[in-house]
Amino acid sequence: MADLDLPGSGFAPDPQAARPASQLTRLIASRQFQRWAARFPLTRRLVRQEGEAIFDLVAGFCHSQILQALVKLDIPKTLLEAERPLDTLAKDAAVPKDRMQVLLSAGIAIGLLKQRRSGHYALTTRGAALAGVPGLAGMIRHHDVLYRDLTDPVAFFRGEVQTELAEFWPYVFGAGGATDPEVTATYSQLMADSQLLVAEDTLALADLGGVSRLMDVGGGTGTFLAATGAAYPELAVTLFDLPAVVPAAQTRFADAGMSGRATIIAGSFRDDPLPQGADMISLVRVLYDHSDATVADLLRSAWDALPPGGSVLISEPMTGGQTPERAGDAYFALYCMAMRTGRARSAEQIGDLLRHAGFANITGPKSRRPFVTTVLQGVK
Repeated sequence: MADLDLPGSGFAPDPQAARPASQLTRLIASRQFQRWAARFPLTRRLVRQEGEAIFDLVAGFCHSQILQALVKLDIPKTLLEAERPLDTLAKDAAVPKDRMQVLLSAGIAIGLLKQRRSGHYALTTRGAALAGVPGLAGMIRHHDVLYRDLTDPVAFFRGEVQTELAEFWPYVFGAGGATDPEVTATYSQLMADSQLLVAEDTLALADLGGVSRLMDVGGGTGTFLAATGAAYPELAVTLFDLPAVVPAAQTRFADAGMSGRATIIAGSFRDDPLPQGADMISLVRVLYDHSDATVADLLRSAWDALPPGGSVLISEPMTGGQTPERAGDAYFALYCMAMRTGRARSAEQIGDLLRHAGFANITGPKSRRPFVTTVLQGVK
């Protein structure tokens, strides 16, 4: 007879084996309990809140489509300029009046619009914030690509979908993927707009004390460096990115009055070693576009390019790790999966990659807005 593993004699449960759901989970799933809890005074408010939250999950796709329709029809932008009545909004957008009424009511329901007693429509504070965030409208406009990739979510998660989003961002495959001027312009403008907000939060969290030259790798047309140069007037900056973005970067630095302290070096970190001479290297929204192997090579290249005591600055949205959260785990993780080249990572995972590359003293201040960015720094 074979020996048996018994409790108290080295027995350990199989972590891969299925485990029964808890009694509490089974109780809450019971329709009898749900009916009782909906009537009981101490639980009925919680039941209603949970019910509304579940319905929001069910209706979330409709909410996102309402948002995209409003943005593509320029409703937030229009109402930011002036409040308008239904007839004017319908005519300007070439939408039948009865259908525009449904769209505007839906915009009110999701908290973006409101209607005055005069009948004019206006933005709520949330709608005004949406209209004023740089690059947000552009991100929302191109979400139809991601929606198409998620049409069959089961096939998507099984890896059976040849995602369209991967073709939208061909630059991530290397220098050769960003030679089309139209593609480069689309990507560069979208990233430039969205990085204004990222730059604000990054500079509020990052420690640039004692840095004399900052090199931004994969920095597009220089949005982050222009913002950093404005905050640190004595700082010299270097932009290292693909040749296709050089003309726009030159214009940006000239407009910012930074031509005298800004250097642009064309190249691909996928193919070329990083230039030396900077005592800090920034990677803003770069790592999550690439595989672990590419990121490991990039961080090692950054370590090689820095002097002793130099530092690396990582800024991008991150997952919650052991505590999943909405922005990183329910949006950016899917977006990166659809791009098919990288993945969203937790701060702990990026910290491990930094340590493996040779960096130490890794710090990460609490993010002000994790849905915008989280910052990590490491020292050589």
